[in-house]
Amino acid sequence: MNKLPQITIGFWIMKICATTLGETAGDLLSMTMNVGYAISSLILISGFLISLTGQLFVKKYIPFLFWTVILATSTAGTTMSDYMDRTLGLGYATGSLILISLLIVILSCWYFTEKSLSVSNVQTFKGELFYWMAILVSNTLGTALGDFLADDSGLGFSGGALLISTLLMLVIVAHYFSKISSIVLFWIAFVLTRPFGATFGDLLTKSTEKGGLNFGTTGSSMILFSILLLLLILATINNNKIKEKAN
Repeated sequence: MNKLPQITIGFWIMKICATTLGETAGDLLSMTMNVGYAISSLILISGFLISLTGQLFVKKYIPFLFWTVILATSTAGTTMSDYMDRTLGLGYATGSLILISLLIVILSCWYFTEKSLSVSNVQTFKGELFYWMAILVSNTLGTALGDFLADDSGLGFSGGALLISTLLMLVIVAHYFSKISSIVLFWIAFVLTRPFGATFGDLLTKSTEKGGLNFGTTGSSMILFSILLLLLILATINNNKIKEKAN
């Protein structure tokens, strides 16, 4: 049985909420609570591995479990990106290039091993591992790209979000009005929604002097968690209805 959700508008709304929450929650742990990037990364990667283990061994799609793993990759990706930039001193640009290269390698290995990059019909254990590795790296990459746009490009938080939003709109247009592979467009969109979440998270948390809305990491995380929880409840109800109709 397929364990992945249908790719709908609801999927992308939840993806953006989860990645934005990952940005604010990751900063809450590493910065606001002063745990540090290295320890935060270890804590969040452990959470990711635990939730991923559960996802790999279930036999059906469980919305709460699936989106817990997505959220875990987002929070872990935030602290991993910050660790690469601030602790290792690689910088946003260099970190982004490393992560782009790693993502290309993962997708290439996945394609040549499984002969597919499908995100709606992953039937093998190995294919699912590639799927989650690609998601983890793309979310980490998104954080680095988002920080690069917000801090180093001169665009600021609002400008970075506007640029990513424009690129996402172009992907939507390409989906409906071009013959570009839907799988290719999915992965482009998946990568782009992470920096959108990162810049949107910065927009929510940063002070008004820095171009943000000054909700802080705690307030922003609570708001986003509430929205995501509501969407998860609705997704679970809808998934149960689909299963009842199938039976």
